[in-house]
Amino acid sequence: MKAKDVLENLKRRFPNEPEYHQAVQEVVETIEEVYNRHPEFEKYNLIERLCIPDRIFSFRVTWIDDHGNTQANMGYRIQHNNAIGPYKGGLRFHSSVNQSILKFLAFEQTFKNSLTTLPMGGGKGGSDFNPKGKSNNEIMRFCQAFMTELWRYIGPETDVPAGDIGVGGREIGYMYGMYKKLARENTGTLTGKGIEFGGSLIRPEATGYGNIYFLMNMLKRKGISNLKGQVVAISGSGNVATYTAEKVLELGGKVITLSDSNGYIYDPNGIDAEKLNYVFELKNIYRGRIKEYADKYKCKYVEGGRPWGEKCTIALPSATQNELNGDDARTLISNGCIAVSEGANMPSTPEAVHVFIENKILYAPGKAANAGGVSVSGLEMTQNSIKLSWSREEVDERLKTIMKDIHDACVKYGTEGDFVNYVKGANIAGFMKVAKAMMAQGVV
Repeated sequence: MKAKDVLENLKRRFPNEPEYHQAVQEVVETIEEVYNRHPEFEKYNLIERLCIPDRIFSFRVTWIDDHGNTQANMGYRIQHNNAIGPYKGGLRFHSSVNQSILKFLAFEQTFKNSLTTLPMGGGKGGSDFNPKGKSNNEIMRFCQAFMTELWRYIGPETDVPAGDIGVGGREIGYMYGMYKKLARENTGTLTGKGIEFGGSLIRPEATGYGNIYFLMNMLKRKGISNLKGQVVAISGSGNVATYTAEKVLELGGKVITLSDSNGYIYDPNGIDAEKLNYVFELKNIYRGRIKEYADKYKCKYVEGGRPWGEKCTIALPSATQNELNGDDARTLISNGCIAVSEGANMPSTPEAVHVFIENKILYAPGKAANAGGVSVSGLEMTQNSIKLSWSREEVDERLKTIMKDIHDACVKYGTEGDFVNYVKGANIAGFMKVAKAMMAQGVV
């Protein structure tokens, strides 16, 4: 297998899907050597079968807004690979959603889920519907219309969707209510549910907490046991970013930035627990913008900017794909950044990743570092199956163990002398488990 040939073939067959091509390229280039040690993989064309989704569903979602007008959006579900378990991955509601973005996310999810050690395949879905600016009733009507189409293709042992950008507990609740009505069953078919109807404790916190648990495993290899004295730049201000910040504060770090799609704040005094509580209220209750933080606490706000120019020792991109480019990476390193751990999916461009690895800083790719969210989703599936709920402490301990196991797998496959290439390690570890399962199950 030659990575270049694989990528050129996919670009020819699936043009105009740059995010999908980028995700595939990042994986196949790092697994090429180990793949070619297994001629049986090539004999059964495993790489092509792994790159192309099992199936793609697309459908129109028709709903009525508060003014009585009929609206139409596109809905999608990408079922990428179920070699090691039911398809598992979030639903994203955002105006940027298209098939390319969802194919990249489903491809990444396959390897991320493999790394968790839990029996979950990879999938992703969503719509170009944007919940921002919509009333609760409009969001409910859209979610119900979306599920009216999707419910036929999902189930607790088939495909288990969760939340993502634009899809939180409110949206999951509306969709689960409609699924339950249509399927006439009360099962763990969606995760991220409310605690009252089958949700797991610390699920909202899991991606952010898990990212810090992974970061701490990296830092411990360098003799750093806590975050005291570390200056931390975080992008985003949703669940991932805010709970990441919460765990950073708990471990003694100083958080200086948060952002949203309009711009970022820089607070040189640090975003302490009281200020972070304001951000939680601002984003989750009042649906406000991060600029309101700057107005309240009289700190710097940069409209349309990214926070990577601010001096920090640790950077945690937790917003969206390709938010951190090569110039940003070089700026971070020149400003003394020693570690980058991704809370978002593929937030660093290929050039940025190259800069991090070339300079041999601690760099954790999203498929490893942000796997905490889907890990607790998997734990929610288990609790639903056995009809029991675990305590917050028990779920948190299981999450810590999973993130340590993911880190150890990355070290096993990514060690190059005294440097750990976590990108290579995560890709090979995730790939080998899926590849072996596919080979064992034959050509299907």
